[in-house]
Parts: sequence; structure tokens; C-alpha cells
Amino acid sequence: HRDCQVVRRRGRVYVICKSNPRFKARQGGVKKKG
Repeated sequence: HRDCQVVRRRGRVYVICKSNPRFKARQGGVKKKG
């Protein structure tokens, strides 16, 4: 995942992928427009 970022929040790990917007929803379940 080249276009993916790993962000730590409150002990949780979120994966944000620009090429895969569905992936972040699968990991963290955070709704964010971007």
C-alpha cells in the first residue's frame, strides 16, 4: 500500500488509503470526506 497512511488515535490504528477509500472504513469505520 503505497498510498496508505497509518494513524494512531486513542490506541487505535487507522489505515487511510487514497487509492482504496473502502479500506479505511473496513479498518476504523470513520466517516470522513476527502
